[in-house]
Amino acid sequence: MTGLEIALIAFALMLLAIFLRIPIGLAMGLTGFFGIWYVLGRPAPPLAQLKTLSYDTFSSYSLSIVPLFLLMGQFATKSGMSGALFEAASDWLGHRKGGVAMAAVGACAGFGAVCGSSLATASTMGQVALPEMRKRGYSDSLSTGVLAAGGTLGILIPPSVILVIYAILTEQNIVKMFIAALIPGILAALGYMVTVALFVRIKPDAADTAPRVPYAHRFRTMLRIWPVVVIFGLVMGGIAGDWNWGRDGVQALFTPTEGAAVGAVLTGLYGIMTGGLNWRSFLDSVLSTASSSAMIFFIVLGAQLFNSFLAFTQAPQVLAEWVTAQGFAPLVVLGLMLVAYLLFGCVMDSLSMILLTIPIFYPIIEVLDFGLSPEQAGIWFGILALIVVEVGLITPPVGMNLFIINSMARDIPMSATYRGVAPFVISDLIRVIILVAFPGITLWLVGVMF
Repeated sequence: MTGLEIALIAFALMLLAIFLRIPIGLAMGLTGFFGIWYVLGRPAPPLAQLKTLSYDTFSSYSLSIVPLFLLMGQFATKSGMSGALFEAASDWLGHRKGGVAMAAVGACAGFGAVCGSSLATASTMGQVALPEMRKRGYSDSLSTGVLAAGGTLGILIPPSVILVIYAILTEQNIVKMFIAALIPGILAALGYMVTVALFVRIKPDAADTAPRVPYAHRFRTMLRIWPVVVIFGLVMGGIAGDWNWGRDGVQALFTPTEGAAVGAVLTGLYGIMTGGLNWRSFLDSVLSTASSSAMIFFIVLGAQLFNSFLAFTQAPQVLAEWVTAQGFAPLVVLGLMLVAYLLFGCVMDSLSMILLTIPIFYPIIEVLDFGLSPEQAGIWFGILALIVVEVGLITPPVGMNLFIINSMARDIPMSATYRGVAPFVISDLIRVIILVAFPGITLWLVGVMF
């Protein structure tokens, strides 16, 4: 058999193992181990790789950013930021038709700016906003649908753990990936708000209005969210800003890893000041971060072993050469990849999709001519992949955000949540089409700042 045929059979067997509920990291690791054994005909090489691969993978300085951003998200969850964000947004938008749902979207966007996790954003904002919407007569489908969709902003608006993993896998600049995600993230939040506005016009009984709040009270609640603005501004400004201090000039105040550490410390201090972070919740945050980091790192290790197997088979290079030889239009190939992400999203989580597909898809993207530089194409594809992966979090049957929100209101049928999230999925797909047609929307801010 050729290397490509071996890789395809191994990929199918790995998917079967995943569907049989074997953990994704273990499935990828076992496939890579036995795949290398089969290709080389002896067990010594994969055993030798196991001896060195763990150290080579986890000694990466860039990977240390992951637990720091996870810890920052844990502190943000415990500190009560979500309540302040939702109250401020609700005071400004609640008096409009569907305004409380729009406020939930705005609060999710703000919380995502200091969290970096979709599941944490959906869970935290759901606890704050869901009771308020139900109390004000919002329909079950709109209440749960908007929060499930709003939670996806946690991985799109930087900082984002998924973007960090993508940047490491493809050797992209983490800071540029964060900058490129800003405009698509803002468009996502605005798109969700427009979707709410259309939803309540088509179904007027789906939402009510809240009493208008005096401007004096609105500005007081705005003052309560200054820590979010300061932390986000300092972290993003510190890692992306051109400060030019001193004779030689300093291009940034600190590295992404240092920025994540600063963000975690500042978020923790805010939690202590507000009383939301005590010794018990601090330990809970550290343990949750350790558990999540261990899970992510185990999947990364399995992916590295699987990538080594693919390198031995030369399957990604052969596949890229085959696609080029067929003369397919680059946008057609890109469209098929995005459709594959949508299908995978129905049964897999976002991190698993990225780690599983990037080693196969990215070499193909590198040889296609989109009229962009290799770096621009890599950044653009990363944002598109992230958005489509994000859609997978709110599509049945295994949309994780849907289950999280529905678990907070078990009296609401899951079918109602599916109906409520459908318009937001359509909003996401429209945004993907726009960003595919106009790459400059994603790349403009990167070009301005770099």
